[in-house]
Amino acid sequence: MDDTAIITILAVAGVASVFLIAIKALLDQVPDVIDSAGRARDSWQRFKKPDVPPPADDEEPPLAA
Repeated sequence: MDDTAIITILAVAGVASVFLIAIKALLDQVPDVIDSAGRARDSWQRFKKPDVPPPADDEEPPLAA
């Protein structure tokens, strides 16, 4: 009976450690995902509204004939 309890405790500890390692790996990727989403959003906004140079104000209007 004692052997079964020890094996159960070791199994639970092993599963918990694997679960914690998986959660840590997932959380380590969150900042990169957020940065990528921000870059994708900025690229999409630049695609939807390309930078159009403003008209030059220093040009004189054409002369009337």
